[in-house]
Amino acid sequence: MSELSSTSKESAEPSLSKKTKIDDNPPVALSKPTSGLTILVNQKQKGNPLLKYMKNLPWAYSDIVPDYVMGPRVCALFLSLRYHQLNPDYLHDRLKLLGSGYQLRVLLVQIDVAEPNHSLKHLTRICILADLTLMLAWSAEEAAKMIETYKSFENKPPDMIMERADADPHQQVMNALTTIRSINKTDAMTLMTVFGSLAAIVKASPTALSLCPGIGPQKAQRLHKVLHEKFIREDSSKDKPGPSNIQAGSSGEQEDPSNPQPGPSSPKPGPSSPQPGPSSPQPGPSTA
Repeated sequence: MSELSSTSKESAEPSLSKKTKIDDNPPVALSKPTSGLTILVNQKQKGNPLLKYMKNLPWAYSDIVPDYVMGPRVCALFLSLRYHQLNPDYLHDRLKLLGSGYQLRVLLVQIDVAEPNHSLKHLTRICILADLTLMLAWSAEEAAKMIETYKSFENKPPDMIMERADADPHQQVMNALTTIRSINKTDAMTLMTVFGSLAAIVKASPTALSLCPGIGPQKAQRLHKVLHEKFIREDSSKDKPGPSNIQAGSSGEQEDPSNPQPGPSSPKPGPSSPQPGPSSPQPGPSTA
């Protein structure tokens, strides 16, 4: 019996070692992109710590231009900020090879330097000019989650991440009340509990509103003023003077035709006016 047990143990050990060897093998490189949930990885990404944290979705090496392909129209380029500072032309060379074959092109940058501001400004400018989506990760695990998220949401409708409007009328009234300045959710809940409806809140006086817990006289006055404002404001342009109210003349006074003002047509003395000269009679000796 002991011999049988020892032989069974020996036969089991190779099978376990074979299983571990199969699990430890790296993904097989694919010549053609695969469909489904498989993330395609460039051969140049071998040794990237990011791959150790991609455990939720399958991935495989493939002969692709970008670093990661998360779908037929989605790809990503991985860039370490430290490597970018040492090789600033690396990204330009990769973009030339990438071209415009993908609709959504993500630049996944891992921040591994102490002062990233200057480099991020430069990368932001490149992303704007090259139509890239800049994503920042502070660790390899975070970068792996971003790639997996892009892949998992590949075929999801856009309304999944859109804000959904609440159909509850009570909640809609509370949301409307919180749009008023200094009225928070607690105040809105208190008002709805005390008065029961929006109509009762509108009909309440400022004194009644101020009696609610947490709502003082200032909040009550502001709330009452907002609820009783006119929806259509009066046009104040009617009181302003228009072109028809402007009187003639630069001084604003109307000209009076009975009181003519001197102008260019008024006669001025000229050379035709008689002037005393040598022909004028002068007193002489013949005068008596």
